[in-house]
Amino acid sequence: MSNPYKNIDDYSFWSRAMTTPAPAHVDPVVRASHIGFDDKVATMGSCFAQHLARHIQRSGLNYYVAESAPDGMNDALARERNYGVFSARYGNVYTVRQAVQLFDRAFGGFEPVDDVWQRGERFVDAFRPQIEPEGWESAAAVRLAARTHLNDVRDVFARCDWFVFTLGLTEAWRSKSDGAVYPMAPGVAGGAFDTERYEFINFTAQQVTDDLVELIQRIRVVNPGVRILLTVSPVPLIATYEKRHVWVSTTYSKAALRVAADEAERRFEEVIYFPSYEIITSPAAGGKYYADDLRQVTDLGVKHVMRLFGKHFLPVGSENQVGSTPAVVSTSYLPLDEAGVVCDEEVIETALRESGFNVK
Repeated sequence: MSNPYKNIDDYSFWSRAMTTPAPAHVDPVVRASHIGFDDKVATMGSCFAQHLARHIQRSGLNYYVAESAPDGMNDALARERNYGVFSARYGNVYTVRQAVQLFDRAFGGFEPVDDVWQRGERFVDAFRPQIEPEGWESAAAVRLAARTHLNDVRDVFARCDWFVFTLGLTEAWRSKSDGAVYPMAPGVAGGAFDTERYEFINFTAQQVTDDLVELIQRIRVVNPGVRILLTVSPVPLIATYEKRHVWVSTTYSKAALRVAADEAERRFEEVIYFPSYEIITSPAAGGKYYADDLRQVTDLGVKHVMRLFGKHFLPVGSENQVGSTPAVVSTSYLPLDEAGVVCDEEVIETALRESGFNVK
């Protein structure tokens, strides 16, 4: 009787794929597709997505930025205002439902009721409250800027050749009036929390999967030739609103997101999953890919992820293209090695510290 495992590849065996290679040589990427130099590559997602965005820029690929800084704005100010961090100034898009609603808003399918929050004497966009550090002078000014922004978001979805989306969270806060999902809780970076108006939600694995399918189908309608690269952020939750340990909530969140990505890859031929999450959390790494806070990914871990991304997705010769300026690419607004990752989630603890709460 023949053994069905006799002729399968080495990557299917733990001993050959995980135990035998040196930790830095563990390579879980099996399915990939080279990105062409002329392909417009757009990014969206959680904080970790910015590492991929930077690597794409360094490699000389056509990093597509639809929403560019105004002429004359210096690099430091442009980055402070989130120009070039992602392909448009949408900030961190943590949940898939938030991404679906962003698409619908850009194409006129959803107009949320509660879209402007007050912060002191200024006003902020409820869906990207940290984009303008000082806020706007009026609600009307916020909405005017949002209209321009959504036009650029529409271009991101419609014109990119590759859409790289890093899934980050399942927990979110939403409006009770119309279900609008925000990147952070009201009262953290603007607005005021009111249980009559807002509620906490932790999306189920099925809801995340359904949302991701909806997002992919929507993008394909306006951009039939797009390729979609999905990743899951390996960064744990900074806080959970569930009445349980933050590590338990983190484990659930990443599992649900990973299931959704797997389902999407199985369903759509043009969708590829890149295992950055598995690379960072691999037991072969021995915990070395996390900093002392057990949350932030170390430079060593990021380099492992980017080395494999380059190996499997970048065309031959791309490393020699660093410093080139492709036709449609926006230049980086700060030297990439010096720029910190912009993470809206971090403001949760920052706001608590500022209010006098002791956060270590």
